[in-house]
Amino acid sequence: MIQTLYLVPEYKEEQIYPAICKSMDALSIKKDMHPDLKVVIKPNLIMAKKPDLTTTTHPLVIKCVARWLREQGVKNITLAESSGGLYNADYMKNVYQVCGMIDLCEDLSLNMDFSAQTVNTREGFSNHSFHIITPIVEADYIINICKLKTHAMTGYSGGIKNLFGTIPGLEKPQMHYRWTDIESFSRMLLELAQTVNPQLTIIDAIDAMEGNGPTGGTSHPLHMILAAKDFYTQDYFAAKLMKLDPMNIVMIRQAVESGLAKPDEITLAGDEIPDNLTPFQVPDTIKLDFSGKIPAILLPIAKRLLKSYPQLNADLCVGCGKCAESCPAKIITIKKRKAHFKKKGCISCFCCQEMCPMKAISVKKAL
Repeated sequence: MIQTLYLVPEYKEEQIYPAICKSMDALSIKKDMHPDLKVVIKPNLIMAKKPDLTTTTHPLVIKCVARWLREQGVKNITLAESSGGLYNADYMKNVYQVCGMIDLCEDLSLNMDFSAQTVNTREGFSNHSFHIITPIVEADYIINICKLKTHAMTGYSGGIKNLFGTIPGLEKPQMHYRWTDIESFSRMLLELAQTVNPQLTIIDAIDAMEGNGPTGGTSHPLHMILAAKDFYTQDYFAAKLMKLDPMNIVMIRQAVESGLAKPDEITLAGDEIPDNLTPFQVPDTIKLDFSGKIPAILLPIAKRLLKSYPQLNADLCVGCGKCAESCPAKIITIKKRKAHFKKKGCISCFCCQEMCPMKAISVKKAL
């Protein structure tokens, strides 16, 4: 497995484009290109946030990939994503605008087909089918361009997790409600990743996010562009760059155990790994998890007592309703322009924290 790593000091096209070109050469992507190819770029546009806030894939990375594709003669290039909220024209137009994607209209087409299709999975999967946005289903070639982040539920967000954005709109909370524990949710992500099966994954790690990701964290620049065809092993590699233990990230551990990720087969191309990398701050959900220090016989009781719940800072809450909209268990209501939470029924997925634009939701233990 070839993993490319190129150092890119900042978000400037003249610095990003050479890194993209070298990555494409190292991975022999050019041989897959032809003029009639229907290419779909899948970014991370989880919510309407400006590019400099490290929440979403930076538009200049996408622009440079589209530029390279056009230089290979590819004409049909579409950017397609389903964000964390509604999946319709009005909602996505705002996401495109705020995230800087509108500026790419000369380089590619922004998806305006908000339908989805049922795709059957392979035999033996827990999910017999997935409902996936149409541009992804009909693509000849998928380029997965994610943002490197820590994540409140999964611990890490990279290539595998980014593909959750192929599930349309508010169907994502339904998936959270169906697969409530981290083991089953991670297994679902791996089954979805194998079903979507992007041909190339690029990680925007020029500036990454640490702490309460995927939306409430802070900047942790790595000044890197990573690219690989094997995104399972790439996630293992990227987690190590963050000084995280990949085997503590359930979806990565499952990928290793199932043979999808092959960390012993990594061949690095490009620049050397800098020796001054510093550990990423982990989310509060992980920082406050003491279950690993409790005897196994007491673990079932301890997990109930130490379960994490969302906690609202009412002073920051503006009553926008994004938390209630995204809650799989429907335990959040808006009263007098403030969110109100019930503990009973909470599955601790932290979709509410993820989708809160005001960072008004934090993590609290039951005990």
